[in-house]
Amino acid sequence: MNHWAFVGAAYAVTLAGTGGLALWAWRSMRRAEVAADSLRRDA
Repeated sequence: MNHWAFVGAAYAVTLAGTGGLALWAWRSMRRAEVAADSLRRDA
């Protein structure tokens, strides 16, 4: 039985998960920066 399809799928899932996590972290960081800037402007 050829296992390379499963290996490729595992890599694809890992890359998609890593990319999704990086995107989520970047969006959270941008949201936090905007909130910090608005607090700085209000002070």
